[in-house]
Amino acid sequence: MLELEDVRVSLGGFPILRGVSLQAFPGQITGLVGRNGAGKTTTLRTIMGLVPLQGGSLRLEGQDLRPLPAHRRAALGIGYMPEDRRLIGPLTVEENLLLPAWAIGLPGAPERLRWVYERMPEVAELAERRAAQLSGGQQKLVALARALMHGTRLLLLDEPFEGLSPAMALRLGEILQSLRTEGIAVLVAESDLHRISALAERIYTIERGEIQDPGEGGQ
Repeated sequence: MLELEDVRVSLGGFPILRGVSLQAFPGQITGLVGRNGAGKTTTLRTIMGLVPLQGGSLRLEGQDLRPLPAHRRAALGIGYMPEDRRLIGPLTVEENLLLPAWAIGLPGAPERLRWVYERMPEVAELAERRAAQLSGGQQKLVALARALMHGTRLLLLDEPFEGLSPAMALRLGEILQSLRTEGIAVLVAESDLHRISALAERIYTIERGEIQDPGEGGQ
């Protein structure tokens, strides 16, 4: 279980997160919904260790994440898909998938790659293409596949449905639903409630860096 309690973050002296508390459970999809600038991305980046924590607690299955740098958190099984995808254009799809695994010394990377390809065969078909040659929707799927390479316990997704065609959004939803059987906790940040309401067991609303009353999702 991922648990944030009273998490506070300031950037440039300006408070961004003002006591964020939420939980995400294995085998479930949790939504974090809010307008642009509400604090969604900062919350995910704080969990990943890319933004310094000023106060509060941050735990994964009871382990304190605060002293761990981002690469150590990735090695614990946390995968992160940023909104802008951050693929390396000149590299092939497969090289983009394997690069983070090589960086953190992920054991069993070839086996994990096969596991990802089995669940996302459309990504396997793109393996030899350069990332810069892909459409925006294809890049989203590749970014998700890359996060899954080391996201064995927790998956953080920032606006994964943004800009996708209805067919591609449906496919991404199918992939996320299939992860329930793998026991992976999935936290999805979205600006549009309708994109996540049918998938998530629980939805948190964030406004001005504060969590409003949590509600139940559409499941």
